[in-house]
Amino acid sequence: MCSFVIDWPCDMMAVLGWGLGSRGMRIVRRSRALRAAVAVFAVIPPAIALAADLPAQAPAPAVASASYPPPPEPDWIVTIGGELRIGPKWPGAPDGTFGLTGGPLFSIRKVGTPPEYFGPRDSFGFTILDLGQIKIGPAVQIAWPRKASSDTALNGLGDVNFAVQAGAFAEYWPAPWLRLRGEARQGFGGETGVTGDLFLDAIVPAAQFRFSAGPRLTLQSTAAVSPYFSITQAQSIGSTVAGLPVLPVYHAGGGLYSYGAGGQVEYFFDPQWAAHGFVEYQRLTGSAADSPLVIQRGSPNQFTFGLGATYAFTMHPWW
Repeated sequence: MCSFVIDWPCDMMAVLGWGLGSRGMRIVRRSRALRAAVAVFAVIPPAIALAADLPAQAPAPAVASASYPPPPEPDWIVTIGGELRIGPKWPGAPDGTFGLTGGPLFSIRKVGTPPEYFGPRDSFGFTILDLGQIKIGPAVQIAWPRKASSDTALNGLGDVNFAVQAGAFAEYWPAPWLRLRGEARQGFGGETGVTGDLFLDAIVPAAQFRFSAGPRLTLQSTAAVSPYFSITQAQSIGSTVAGLPVLPVYHAGGGLYSYGAGGQVEYFFDPQWAAHGFVEYQRLTGSAADSPLVIQRGSPNQFTFGLGATYAFTMHPWW
């Protein structure tokens, strides 16, 4: 065993150079070794403390994964649907003589805007100039053909072919719940006159419902009225029907065609699905109401009923 004030293993003493040479040399070497040992132990604690105070080394940054831009948000809401109508079998037809017609429904609007209002007698169209309270756009409507063979009351009067009325509409919203709409359309086909409509609708939302109603007014030129209500000499001769008097010759002219009113109820099941029903009343007046066809075989009171449904979805514009 090697000894000093503190017993250390001989290996440590050997490392420090103790236990070699003479006694004097041993003492000298022991003194030097003691100072070295004290120096070593004096340095170790601060070094440990310093190491503890060092901030933890941040982990190496992970390699950034490939990123992809999010898909574009949809900009438009497209509404499609269909509608069935039961109305007069022909213009001026008697009460209870109905025909069934139908057609598609279509509209498009910006995301975030409420569903647009369409009245039962509005022509197909869309807004191309939006000035806030005033909206302007095209208007297209179909005039269904009148077939003499479809009703004995039309015997000898001939057919009136299919017609398309194309023009424009303008809407004025004096209040968010009140709409005034005017349309002017030129006919092509079975009738070639000008038709003008004026509609006023009060529109009241209530929970999932939307109610609307108001008066209507229609004017037509002679070329629009005459094909349906005039009676030529040849038509008068051929209009003989058992039990009915012969229709006299008559020349229908333009002017105020009808006035009336209508109402509609819409129900929105959710943001996608909606359904509606309506009733419209027209009272023929002027030259149309005075036609022998209306007086003798028809009625000036014209009712139309309709049911429809629509579905809305979002999409990103193609352009």
